[in-house]
Amino acid sequence: MSHALAPRRANRWPVMLAAICRTQNGLRDNARIFDISAHGCSLETRALALRTGMRVIIRPQGLEGLTGVVRWIEGHLAGIEFDSPLYEPVVDHLGRLHAADRKVHASSC
Repeated sequence: MSHALAPRRANRWPVMLAAICRTQNGLRDNARIFDISAHGCSLETRALALRTGMRVIIRPQGLEGLTGVVRWIEGHLAGIEFDSPLYEPVVDHLGRLHAADRKVHASSC
């Protein structure tokens, strides 16, 4: 099933935000978050072999770690659904502070 067909639960902000992504078994890599909402984000990581259903911890620059589950994979991109929603004003702040000038693909989290 394509993640582009799933309905969104919240507005997404197109961003360019550096992060660290760590898997459940302790492997980690630098990542880039391309969009974010209260319920999840899409990110790119080159060194980690993420799989759908895998648990991860994402630590965006300037924030505490966010736990979640990989919901889709497309090449080096992954859609992460957060375990607990982010506070909407925090998402709005990140969206304005790290705004990216590019279109964002739809995702399911």
